[in-house]
Order: sequence, then C-alpha cells, then structure tokens
Amino acid sequence: MDENKQWQKLAAEFIGTAFLVFIGVGSVPATLIVNGDAPFTMASLGFISLAFGTVVIATVYIFGYISGNHINPAVTIGLAVSGKFPWRQVPGYLIAQVLGAILGSFAIVGVLGPKASEVGLGIASYGAATPIYTALIAEFVGTFILVFTVFGVIHRKASPGFAGLVIGFVVFAAIIPVAPTTGASINPARTTGPMIVQSILGGQVHWEQWWVYVVAELAAGIAAALVFGLISRTEADKTTLTEALTEEKAR
Repeated sequence: MDENKQWQKLAAEFIGTAFLVFIGVGSVPATLIVNGDAPFTMASLGFISLAFGTVVIATVYIFGYISGNHINPAVTIGLAVSGKFPWRQVPGYLIAQVLGAILGSFAIVGVLGPKASEVGLGIASYGAATPIYTALIAEFVGTFILVFTVFGVIHRKASPGFAGLVIGFVVFAAIIPVAPTTGASINPARTTGPMIVQSILGGQVHWEQWWVYVVAELAAGIAAALVFGLISRTEADKTTLTEALTEEKAR
C-alpha cells in the first residue's frame, strides 16, 4: 500500500540526478566563469566539492524514501549484484539517471549561458600526461569509497537518520584527492550526461576517455558491494537475503 509506483521511482531518479548534475557539475563552469583569468586554487576545488556534497545530502532526504536515491549507476549495479535491488528494475534506473544527467547539463547552459560550454561544461576528463591506468585507479578508488559508504549507511545495523549526511560528506571528501587526476566523476551518469550535451553544443569532448570512467566506476560499484558483503554479513543477513530472493522469485 505504501510502496511507490515504478514511474514515481524513475521520476525520482531522473529529477535527483538532474539536481546532482545541475548543482554539482554546474559548480565547475560557474567557478571558472567567476574566476576569469584567476588561477584555479584549492579553495575553488573546495567549493566545488561542497556543492556536490550538499546536493547529495539534499537528494538523499528528498528522494531516498521514493526510489532509494541511487542517482548513480554504480550504486544501482552494486545493489543489484548484492541482491538488495531487483535486476529487472536496473535498466529503467540507468536510463532515468542518464536522462536526468542530460537534463541537468542543459540546465547548466540555460542558467549560465554559452560560456558554460565554452569553459568545458564541467566534463570530467584527464590530461594527456595522465596514464590510463592512473585514471582507472583514481575513478575506481573514489567510486569504491562512495558505494562502500552507501552500503554501510543502509545496513540494518547502521545508526538511523544519518545516511544523507554521511554520504554527502564522503562525496565532498572523495572529490578532493581524486579531482586533480580525473575530475572525480565517480558516477557513470554524471560522466555521460555532460559529454552528450557538450557534443550536441559542438564543444570539445574526449569520447576516447569515456570507457575509462564507466568501466572503473561500474567495477568499483560491484567490488564495493562484494567486499562490504564479505566483511559485514552474518547468519541473520544470509537468512534475510534468502527470504528476499525467494519472495522476488514468487513475484
């Protein structure tokens, strides 16, 4: 009776991801526009990280009780691999997240104007001097920490009420060491949406780097799910999981 309909869940993922991209990714071109010719400093990175962390906190409390507020394909895939989310709902969630990221990217340009595209639209990328394996490691580590944290705060033994704050602060913290290497996307939808919009607008996009981000991020989501399950699962969890799978098959 109190379960949201599937279209409501997909709408929540769509809007939540749009919020994430508009505020989080949008903070990058906003910072570059305001800075002008001034150098990009640690303070600039701090404000961008804060924007991402703040919007994540907000979306957890706004959409968490509707769709779970995944707003990240790495989280969705990780939950599905662990048996905490039905595989049949995965395609819809991923599509909603990418479409939301596209909408959020268009909103950035709508608010900041063409200059947002001219300064890169906040696309995550890495320089020619950065080896592919370094970029892979950076995105893997950042995403792993994020998804691992998600599993920790949604565990049945976790302290209730703090999920949004913890996830948001972890996003804030993880971006700081990862951003200098890859821009710290740590989210395949956040990676893809701005790249698509920038391509539509005729801006420069390093599509050859796309697979590096998506492979590292999805692999990290799966790895985080498996590792967390390995170190946290008890007999009670195994019983609960078995019952959930049986109920899922019965549907």
